[in-house]
Amino acid sequence: MTDLLVIAASNGENLALAGRFAAAARHQGEDADVLDLTSLDLPLFTPRAQAAGMPAGLPALERQLAAAPRWVICAPEYNGSIPPVLTSAIAWLSVMGDDFRSLFNNRPVVIATHSGGGGHTLATALRLQLAHLGAQVVGRQLVSNGANPAKDSSIDDLVQRLISLPAPSAKRL
Repeated sequence: MTDLLVIAASNGENLALAGRFAAAARHQGEDADVLDLTSLDLPLFTPRAQAAGMPAGLPALERQLAAAPRWVICAPEYNGSIPPVLTSAIAWLSVMGDDFRSLFNNRPVVIATHSGGGGHTLATALRLQLAHLGAQVVGRQLVSNGANPAKDSSIDDLVQRLISLPAPSAKRL
């Protein structure tokens, strides 16, 4: 079982940042995997797409997320908010069952970003969404960009904070 799943919502700098988080977790003795959301073939969530049926890869994504007790989400800021690939994946996951919060409830999550636009509005928007879904968002977040690259010490600290939080019960597995 993976102790920590690092979710990348872009295949550029945030995928590289996700790799750094996974490496830091492994260095601290945790089993960590990286999930690149951009490599999945999930269609954009819309009511019409939902009426057409669940995407074939969605159950596997849900199982992968449910099996990991803790997540790090590495996402860029898109137009002052959450990138579409992440928003769409969360929307699909939230309509899979009877309880849209069950996958997120009590899930410890770290928010990290490498963004050209600063990243603070992404962190705020994502924190609000995850808190609404019931996640335990770690108080400290990582905001980095070309002028202010992520420090290894900050990544190590966030991994330590994350693994110190209790994992949620495995109801959805």
